[in-house]
Amino acid sequence: MSLSFLFRTVTRDVAKVSIRQHAQSLHTGCQLLAAEKALLMKLRKTTGYTFINCKKALEKFDNDIAQAESWLNEQAQKEGWSKANKLEGRKAKEGLIGLFVGDKTAVMVEVNCETDFVARNEKFQQLVKDVAFATLDHHRNIRQSQTGYVKSILAGEELSKLSVAEGASLADHVALTIGRLGENMSVRRAVTLAVPAEWNIGSYVHGGVSGQTEVVMGRYGALVVFQGGKEGEQEVLGRKLGQHIVGEAPVSLGNMDDLPCGESETRLLPQTFLVDPSRTVAQFLLGQQARVLDFVRFQCGEAVSEEAK
Repeated sequence: MSLSFLFRTVTRDVAKVSIRQHAQSLHTGCQLLAAEKALLMKLRKTTGYTFINCKKALEKFDNDIAQAESWLNEQAQKEGWSKANKLEGRKAKEGLIGLFVGDKTAVMVEVNCETDFVARNEKFQQLVKDVAFATLDHHRNIRQSQTGYVKSILAGEELSKLSVAEGASLADHVALTIGRLGENMSVRRAVTLAVPAEWNIGSYVHGGVSGQTEVVMGRYGALVVFQGGKEGEQEVLGRKLGQHIVGEAPVSLGNMDDLPCGESETRLLPQTFLVDPSRTVAQFLLGQQARVLDFVRFQCGEAVSEEAK
């Protein structure tokens, strides 16, 4: 065997080994890249933060997704408060009314933002839901020592102190959402109701948000407390009354024997009934063997002077 032949054979074998090692290295590298990409996609989907920030967090904590998420939330909280302070003076008159009715209890909240575009964002809608349930939890805690009809109205400053998930304040939660979405936001007001077993709570939301079923959301909302109604038809009755309250915007209840004052009428009971214009609300209630006891109407972004009436 010649030396040249032996040299060529050894060289060929070495080349084959080198190619195999290189291919294995590429395969391992691709696997690592795929795993890192999967982590990045998961973190992005879970948190909603940018790809750049998610990648930075994973690199910082050697692909530990739990530590990366915690760090991202801390940074977003700091950034959120910074943005919240900068955006504080900007008007926030858009947003959503959120409404939840449970077993003889109900809550309605108004959360504002600057644009309708952000109001349609899932993260803003989640904030509305969190505000509603935080308010309801607060209401349940204070109601333990109370019986009968309980109505509680909370404004922005009181609401900001409420607790949400993991003990964070609602103010911190709002700041975090501001940091994520980049608009000024505020939790403007909330009302909670609790009624005795023989009373009912009706509700209606107009301009509803599709896909939201647990807490219904829209531009207008109404809660109405009533007694009576035909058996099995109370839910429909409550919805019709809520629809009228949203559409006709009464500012007081009035009496069953009040005479109507025409189109300028602002008392609920003598108003022409929206669903059946041939009757007043009072006449409709007589036919249903029902009586309205109280109501609340929210319109997103309405003037304070209207609220106070």
